[in-house]
Amino acid sequence: MVTQVQRVAAYAVIVRDGQILLSRLAPRVSRTELWTLPGGGLDHGEDPRDAVVREVHEETGLDVTIGDTARTFSLHLPDTWRRGRRVDAHSLRIVYEGWVALDAPEPRVLEVDGSTIEAAWRPLAGVLDGTIPTVSLVKEALAAHRPRRVQRVAAYAWVRRAEPEDAVLLTRISARGHHVGSWTLPGGGIDHGERPQVALAREVAEECGLDCTVGDVLAVDDVTIRGNGPTGRDEDFHGVHLVFAAEVADGEPHVVDVDGTTDAAAWVPVADIEAGRVDVLDVVRTALAAG
Repeated sequence: MVTQVQRVAAYAVIVRDGQILLSRLAPRVSRTELWTLPGGGLDHGEDPRDAVVREVHEETGLDVTIGDTARTFSLHLPDTWRRGRRVDAHSLRIVYEGWVALDAPEPRVLEVDGSTIEAAWRPLAGVLDGTIPTVSLVKEALAAHRPRRVQRVAAYAWVRRAEPEDAVLLTRISARGHHVGSWTLPGGGIDHGERPQVALAREVAEECGLDCTVGDVLAVDDVTIRGNGPTGRDEDFHGVHLVFAAEVADGEPHVVDVDGTTDAAAWVPVADIEAGRVDVLDVVRTALAAG
């Protein structure tokens, strides 16, 4: 009778900028180049969530955050080889969505003499078309993977002055946000239960250091983005933007809330926006047309 072997393991699907984090199997596991998801077997009594965090760190050197739910994949190989003997193998794989910080270092294997010898970000396109050789689990997990759906309602201020030149108050997006280096209207997300006008006054104070008087709604804009959010998580983002006419007190704009998604605030000439000399988000042009 063939020996029955069952193994329970936990893995993570970690996607970033059109790439997926993978681990290359060691020659003692696969004689040819073969990549798999970072992860591995559960120790006796170990929670799968703890196991996948531990395994990802050992195989890639990165600290991973995982989602609340997981998908389970089963692989039954009734006649295969494990450690030099023929066995009836059943693998139960628990796969979590995972993400790492946007400024995480390059991956590297920490575990010595383990089952993997290399960790790297590999192009999703190459994995899906078979150019990059992977175990079957990788494509199965990718087929089931869905980015986190995020919808955010935000309030923004259209503040325009005529002197000393026709200009609009704008803020620049930091490395922590989408569209790094582009300019947008001052404002931000509305907290649960918060009135949009109150949220906008708060955001303008944080991003521009100026007191703000909020007027009427000028325009409603929205945007969809597929990419990595500030935490590094793969997201399908839908932003709904309420643009208010507003005025600000005298003073030079400056960012108060450091280490946020804004790294600069300034009066930007309307002529530069219209001529395309300044990289602005669509919401700015929507407000300019409405205002």
